[in-house]
Amino acid sequence: MHFIDFSIIVIYLLTMLLIGFWFHRKNNNTEDYFVGSRKMTKWHLGLSVVATDVGGGFSIGLGGLGFVMGISGSWILFTGLVGAWLTAVILIPKVHKAGLAHKIQTFPELLKHSYGKTVALTAALISAIGYMGFTASQVLAGAKLSSATFTGVSITEAVIVMGAIAVIYTALGGIKAVIYTDTIQWIILLAGLSLIGIPYALKSLGGWEAAKVFLDAEMLQLNNIKMITIVNWAFSIIPIWFIGMTLYQRIFAAKSAGEAQKAWFIAGLFEYPFMAFLGVFLGLLAKAAFLSGVIPEAYMSNPDSETAMPIMLKQVLPVGALGLIMAAYFSAILSTADSCLMAASGNISLDLFKYKNADNALKMSQWMTLLVGILAIIVALYIPSVLELMLLSYAFMVCGLMAPVLGFIIFKKPSRRAALTAMISGSGILLLIKITGLEMPWQLDAVVPGLLVSILLMFVVQWYDQRNKAKNKITNKADQLSIPPV
Repeated sequence: MHFIDFSIIVIYLLTMLLIGFWFHRKNNNTEDYFVGSRKMTKWHLGLSVVATDVGGGFSIGLGGLGFVMGISGSWILFTGLVGAWLTAVILIPKVHKAGLAHKIQTFPELLKHSYGKTVALTAALISAIGYMGFTASQVLAGAKLSSATFTGVSITEAVIVMGAIAVIYTALGGIKAVIYTDTIQWIILLAGLSLIGIPYALKSLGGWEAAKVFLDAEMLQLNNIKMITIVNWAFSIIPIWFIGMTLYQRIFAAKSAGEAQKAWFIAGLFEYPFMAFLGVFLGLLAKAAFLSGVIPEAYMSNPDSETAMPIMLKQVLPVGALGLIMAAYFSAILSTADSCLMAASGNISLDLFKYKNADNALKMSQWMTLLVGILAIIVALYIPSVLELMLLSYAFMVCGLMAPVLGFIIFKKPSRRAALTAMISGSGILLLIKITGLEMPWQLDAVVPGLLVSILLMFVVQWYDQRNKAKNKITNKADQLSIPPV
């Protein structure tokens, strides 16, 4: 890599660290650190939401999908659009009102008001584990990008460096540093991919018509995908909008419920069609570049589809442009890693260890963010696929947390026992299927039976508890009306 490109990336990463130090001086308490004093507006929130959800993992993952299956891979983010808009209409008004009334800062705190302490602690544990895995997936995405770009840098070395940068500025700056840097990072990513990445990739291939010669016809069609794949994606991704700690933090940080709803509508549109087609199209161009000989033979044996796109960009971009586009990808990676790190840290600090009202709560929360970040780096060293790690983390949280959220929305008095039964059974079934390697019929992902069983058990136990309460009420009233023996 040329010195100019390297300098651009280094300056960008140092800027992110400086932002962390700046907001570190502005944070006075956990209200500042975790929900930004509840003063965020729609554009900062909207761009932060989409940057967090799409981020580096999906950016790298979309390139891998485009490389393997073409533009049909864009359907994965259509589920993001559906999830964002459903949440805006169904969930945000109720959640923002409760958050403001009770000074709630985390997702488990919200569940505590409906179900009690036990459900909140269980939710905090499930969410913390899931977001630790999701943070690891973003660190791994950055590592793959780095190893494909910088000669002589191994995946292990890249994981440690990328993880250290994300962990340090997030631990220092808190949610305000995360949201404001997300806004900048998303603008850099969108501009970098659309104005630099695609034009130079097309130029190196001799234009779109020349590139199409090297691509199979089905890769240019939206129906080059099995319906069961879309179903599996929908079960993993749509529910995450209802249970994601990163998203609840932004709802609580919003100036008003209306601002939060507008932010979610903005985020949905940026996910699909903007980022969906941008990401898979670059992966498609990477496929054409490999087949046309634009990529040197030394890279032709590379089996990892997720590194194909950064390898192509390294070959086709001129000095300066490569640094800008790599900074754009690093932006996406950090924008998701920091948010997920804040989510896991918040679950552990505020919900499990109750640092919220302690004298040294802010400092303890920062140290917890650092510790969770280190654990995420360790996880990233052992799981090779970015998309696999992301979807596994999503599935674990969805199976464990979606049912109690539905209970919060649907029932006036949701049952604590129903919520706990659903949470333990859902996450347990998912882990059992994954650990044993049990094959699902019709190529269903483990998230489908995990989520369906979880929701079914919640409704069954809720009905049973309500029926018993009604019976007890009638019995008590009858006892009160009965004439005592003489």
